[in-house]
Amino acid sequence: MCSGIRTELEAGALGVGLPIGYFPGATRGEVFELYKCAAEMDSVIFTHVRGINIGAIKEAIADAVVNGTSLHIVHINSVSLGEIDTSLAMVKAAQVRGLDITTELYPYTAASTSLESSLFDEGWQQRMGISYGDLQWQDTGERLTEETFKKYREQGGVVIIHLMKPEWIEKGIKAPFTMIASDGMPYAPGAHPRSAGTFSRVLGRYVREQKALSLKEALAKMTIMPAKRLEKVATAAKLKGRIQVGADADITIFDPDTIIDTATFEKDLSFSTGVKHVIVNGTFVVKDGTSVENVFPGRPLLGKYRR
Repeated sequence: MCSGIRTELEAGALGVGLPIGYFPGATRGEVFELYKCAAEMDSVIFTHVRGINIGAIKEAIADAVVNGTSLHIVHINSVSLGEIDTSLAMVKAAQVRGLDITTELYPYTAASTSLESSLFDEGWQQRMGISYGDLQWQDTGERLTEETFKKYREQGGVVIIHLMKPEWIEKGIKAPFTMIASDGMPYAPGAHPRSAGTFSRVLGRYVREQKALSLKEALAKMTIMPAKRLEKVATAAKLKGRIQVGADADITIFDPDTIIDTATFEKDLSFSTGVKHVIVNGTFVVKDGTSVENVFPGRPLLGKYRR
């Protein structure tokens, strides 16, 4: 596995993805060795932790600490639920001690994933603190029952999981060290609205309406902080997330007085309002609020070991 990881890093990968929450058969010993491999390669582990509990986050942090591995814990909101205060405290304590451990969250009270995944193995109701009616089938928008749960799980497909409280999300967003991430799913009818509205939602709801954080703080969580997280593994990230001479011209121009997400769990993924222009690599892809057709100026961000 370590050899395979090195091959992928040399092909341009930005780090080591470790979604052990979806692979419960992975032993603690195997995971420990992967953290060791990542440290030896001076890469970063991006992990969906083993389960929805504090113990899973402790495992990730412990493996990172003893191996000296750079670690990023994905969407701390949905892997912590009601224990988010403790999860945030652990990440903060690690950073205070100089450890390269970071995290992010998305600004919605629902998660989304494949119903056939191991997350819904026996005992999922107890682990998540929810039941069938808290699951929403992406393709139809219907809430599930025990009968439809079994039917769709055998069929396979995406569900939206309503399992978080607004106050948990607000706590995560307010923490000065968290980043904002969309955890993007396929951009499809009925899909989780984070695919379309994550950043506009933070700027409109949590900055303008709720004043949970300042505009400057919110923008940092979406731009310079993610860029700095990637600088360790991608030199080109030093030209992202900032507006300055010599930086890449990837710019979103928006109206802070009107920007807001419009995508919902019940409707299609409509565009946010208040976004005037989007420039990628110096080229308009949205101009005067309208998408520009047939322009593809984006360039891949590749890892430092690319050969």
